[in-house]
Amino acid sequence: MSASQTSPFVTLPKDRDPVLRVMPMPADANVHGDVFGGWIMAQVDIAGSIPAARRAAGRVATIAVNSFVFKQPVFVGDLLSVYADVVKTGTTSITVSVEVYAQRQRLDAEVVKVTEATLVYVATDDARRSRPLPAL
Repeated sequence: MSASQTSPFVTLPKDRDPVLRVMPMPADANVHGDVFGGWIMAQVDIAGSIPAARRAAGRVATIAVNSFVFKQPVFVGDLLSVYADVVKTGTTSITVSVEVYAQRQRLDAEVVKVTEATLVYVATDDARRSRPLPAL
């Protein structure tokens, strides 16, 4: 590998726990075994909502996807570890950064970062109207 290239292989973050771990199955992929981007997006939204709901102390709704980058493909049988952290809050909104790592289930265990995204959630009340976030 030349100096201008970097290896896509990384390690799982040691200082954080994933909020979600999931393994895509054949129904989540095309005939070639490549997992659908929409399936990955759904997992990212689920994972992002977990710290958002904790910060909101209740119901949240996704209101924006500010960025979404597919860095590497995901294959049937990869073990995905999804990490999500609140990076910003507003009066009613919570911005969450999400990172997805795949542990390839082959002879040589490989870990690659496959997706990065930033999503915005809004705290909602029982009538699904926005509400202020509780004080910390």
